[in-house]
Amino acid sequence: MQRHKRRIAAALSAVTTSLLLSLSLASTPAHAASHDPIVFVHGLSSDSSSWDDWIADFEADGYSSSELYAISYDWTKSNVTTASTLSTYIQSVLSKTGASKVDLVVHSMGALNSRYYLKNLGGTTYVDHFVSVAGVNHGTNIASLCGWLYTSCKEMETGSSFLTALNSGDETPGSVSYAAYWSDCDEAINPDTSAELSGATNVDVGCISHTDMNNDHGVYEQVRDFIS
Repeated sequence: MQRHKRRIAAALSAVTTSLLLSLSLASTPAHAASHDPIVFVHGLSSDSSSWDDWIADFEADGYSSSELYAISYDWTKSNVTTASTLSTYIQSVLSKTGASKVDLVVHSMGALNSRYYLKNLGGTTYVDHFVSVAGVNHGTNIASLCGWLYTSCKEMETGSSFLTALNSGDETPGSVSYAAYWSDCDEAINPDTSAELSGATNVDVGCISHTDMNNDHGVYEQVRDFIS
């Protein structure tokens, strides 16, 4: 009789454990993300492939491919137009992943359309971290070389009406965490410090070329740590 009771007790215990485990699993989202999705935004005369190295680095450091998104856009158009395209793209990423916010990692002119999105299109609601890598945040006199040809390039000229409006008031709006990484020998941004943002964590990464900034592994490690 005692052996029979023990068997019944053991069976009840096993059933109880199974039920508790089932309830625990049911309360946990099936696809809970371990990171904010990252949206990468390229710059002038570029495309999404410019982020291939960093995407591989993020995957090696534990991100899944479903958390990493690089947008391609028509860089000849106004940054206002691109900001609207970016807004739609970010909403699609949020819908696909179920996340409430993304991290934005941008290079060169990508800083301008992304910042326009944050300032004027409600982007601060959907962005957790914003990282500018060699961003043309306050313009560059080099842009005069192509400003006569492309609207986007003209908007990068120091003192342009686009930049004047973008940088008026708070350069780092909302509750977003901002960082700007810049090189002290950037051949595309003159002066180099134009890449800084008031109110952001500004980091001089040393002498790295403009085109190498968003595939340099040392810069990557700093960006990774900032958004972690």
